[in-house]
Amino acid sequence: MATTTPVTSAATPSRSAAREERKRRLGPLGVLTHLTLVIWTLLVMVPIIWTFLASVKSEDEIFGAAWSLPSTLHWDNFARAWEQARIGQYMLNSVIIVSFSTFGTMLIGSMAAYVLARYPFRGNRVVYMLFVAGMAFPFFLALSPLFFVVQNMGSVPVIGPFIGLNTYAGTILVYIAYSMPFTIFFLSAFFRTLPTGVAEAAMVDGASHTRVFFQIMLPMARPGIISITIFNILGQWNQYQKPLILLQDRDKWVLTQGIADISTAAGYDADWAALFAALTLAILPMLVVYTVFQRQIQSGLTAGALK
Repeated sequence: MATTTPVTSAATPSRSAAREERKRRLGPLGVLTHLTLVIWTLLVMVPIIWTFLASVKSEDEIFGAAWSLPSTLHWDNFARAWEQARIGQYMLNSVIIVSFSTFGTMLIGSMAAYVLARYPFRGNRVVYMLFVAGMAFPFFLALSPLFFVVQNMGSVPVIGPFIGLNTYAGTILVYIAYSMPFTIFFLSAFFRTLPTGVAEAAMVDGASHTRVFFQIMLPMARPGIISITIFNILGQWNQYQKPLILLQDRDKWVLTQGIADISTAAGYDADWAALFAALTLAILPMLVVYTVFQRQIQSGLTAGALK
């Protein structure tokens, strides 16, 4: 008959021993790194939590008891922000612009990055460096030229009224153009790490370059695609300077313009409770997106780094 050997407690180290072992391996530098991350987390989380709490407080509580919990939850702050401050309309405008601009950025950027990464041709490096140089160009230097460029686009026959100032299409084109440098920089490095054997086998079997890209290489680059997509969504959702000069029609404003209008419309008499409610409505969608896709973002960044 087979006998079982009991597992002694010595075979499994206690939690305290495992903790001490981790501390020993980390050393002073590791402990300092963890402490810095904890402090950074608090610096980020405390203002967000305070904003959420202020969104359900009265104005007297916001200024009189800023760090206390609300005595009563004032959900009417969200109603005022949504209807009276027109945050609902501005959020819809933001969703439309960010959705189309992110789709256009990823479609054009992924194709351009793939060609620059996998197809050697004369001037390849020059084109790549021109895209990368766009990351170093301060946007503030382009404010005035950008305004006149988009304004002149509005005078183009037939399509001008659709791509000029105060149009969704004109704003989307600008968003795509300014998101392109980082997208190409990130994805071209990722595409270089992908194996070439699968693509070459597909070409031998008669697959076209387009089919190889969309059916083989793009699915292989899924972690990188998801990571850069989330970064583009976050960056374009939080834009303020670009729509400020491109969307002067109040009906076309995006969420950031609507939030700024709440705080500046009436000076010190602004509806601060509604303002924090509007900020909460602006933060929550991006917080949900990042939380849902957090693992995909991390896997995309680590995959590109390890390969």
